[in-house]
Amino acid sequence: MSAVITRLRRGLPTGVLLTCLGILVVVPMLFILLAAFSDHVPRPGAIGLDSLSLENFSILSTSQAMGALGNSVLVASAASVLALGIGCGLAFLAARTDTPGRRFLYFVGIAPLFLPSLVGAIAWSLLGSPATGFLNLLLHGAGLDVTLDIYTVPGLIMVLALYYAPYAFLLVHASLSLMNPDLEEAAFVHGATLRRTMRRVTFPLAMPAILGSGILIFALTMENFPVAQVIGNPGQIDTLPSFIYRLMNASPSRGNEAAAVSIILTLVLLVVTAVQQRAVLRRKFTTVTGKGVRARTIPLGRWRGPAFGAALLYFALAVVLPLGALTVASLQSSPYLSSIGQLAESDALSFYALGEMITSPEFIEVARNSVLTAVLAGVLGTAISFALAYTVYRTKAPGRRALEFVAMAPLAVPAIVLGLGLLWTWLVMPLPVYGTMAVLVVAFLAVFLPQGYRGVASSILQVDRDLEDSAVLLGARRTRAISHVTLPLMRVGMVSTLLLLLMLCMRELSAALFLFTSDTRLLSIMIFDNFDNGAMQGAATVSLLYCGVILVIALLAKSLGAKTVDGAR
Repeated sequence: MSAVITRLRRGLPTGVLLTCLGILVVVPMLFILLAAFSDHVPRPGAIGLDSLSLENFSILSTSQAMGALGNSVLVASAASVLALGIGCGLAFLAARTDTPGRRFLYFVGIAPLFLPSLVGAIAWSLLGSPATGFLNLLLHGAGLDVTLDIYTVPGLIMVLALYYAPYAFLLVHASLSLMNPDLEEAAFVHGATLRRTMRRVTFPLAMPAILGSGILIFALTMENFPVAQVIGNPGQIDTLPSFIYRLMNASPSRGNEAAAVSIILTLVLLVVTAVQQRAVLRRKFTTVTGKGVRARTIPLGRWRGPAFGAALLYFALAVVLPLGALTVASLQSSPYLSSIGQLAESDALSFYALGEMITSPEFIEVARNSVLTAVLAGVLGTAISFALAYTVYRTKAPGRRALEFVAMAPLAVPAIVLGLGLLWTWLVMPLPVYGTMAVLVVAFLAVFLPQGYRGVASSILQVDRDLEDSAVLLGARRTRAISHVTLPLMRVGMVSTLLLLLMLCMRELSAALFLFTSDTRLLSIMIFDNFDNGAMQGAATVSLLYCGVILVIALLAKSLGAKTVDGAR
């Protein structure tokens, strides 16, 4: 009897955590499956088990669905290649060459992360609209008969590539910076030229990072909704996420068909995620050593200037021009602009709209909702991630590997799909959660659980478990050893994970699309609503303030990180 009780006690933490993960991730996906095979969506009193069929999947044979699938694959593939080229090129310049301003180049590589793709898409809508885009007004004012149209497939590809290139930059820069220089030196000793060494040694060693980041970018661009809606919708370019959104917003709503399309999108991303994991796991050879030597700096010669200029061009396209467009649009006294010369008039620009927005009760309420939701999701997400990581890596609880699998599952589920499943879950659940801030917190917890778990897991693996066990041997309870030994040693990783989750929650739109109400709007929803209703000045103004909030969080992360490191010394 005592053995059974002991086994139950050992399995209790896993059971509790699996129940939480089941409610967050598994149940919403089951409702998506159920809705796809049913003739009505799940709702209180009628879940839909009585009438199952394959009729909803007939939408997949329509020209609209096939076109959306084709566009998604085409746009994601092309954007991934372009983003990979930009990110890898910047990473190579910043990590391995004698290009001037290498620290600045690193900032260029990560700066677009502080502009959510929704904000970037709205900014490029202001810049590249064929009728009133700032760049077109500038070109026409200069007498050039050239018209840019951002509402095209190439425009959609470009905007996605600009804001997903930093993912490739970060992964490839780390690989190139930490590479074992002995392998390249051996090639030089045996007579290889610089070009041959780069082609046969350097780039093959970085290939796992390149492939892994490329597949990751493909998955992220495949499921991206904001850019597809802002740039693709005016040009009548459907992708799978925008097609799902259109089905849900039809009158009457076509939720069952949206669920069927969601399954296809999820299956595609499951395959892509599996390939990405396999590409990353192939990196079994050593490129990092403890010798403390740096890889050779590669001289670019006469290409130093053009390379730096190309980096500046990317910075201008991804950051400077978008922020400039948002600033001008938010300061315009009149929403109508027929020529760029109007901006030089004395009363053309005014801070009135910006001041009105900052002090408006609506903005204050929405900003409060966003900060509150992000803080709650960040704190709870960090706590749940610690519980998961501790159970998986510091205990022998049965079923702990299942915890890790379920915790990482949302990586393969598009945020818009998970939001759809959460909508039906909390409509059916006998808890008064839908229509409150709590359902948004739950959505963000579900979507960003993998990022939180990985952040905490990497930190807990760096702390020797013998330190905690020593405290227990000296008479401390396990909970006291965790709170006084393990957690203080992990504070850098825990704070970093918390602030990462804060930033991700502040940026998220797709997961909240079907869950917000008029009383629970967020900044991202407010921007999207303004754009959707044609209020471009309102969208630009809120976007600027939105970027300011994210910048404050980023500076806070750097500040807290620096203090923690100094204190640890």
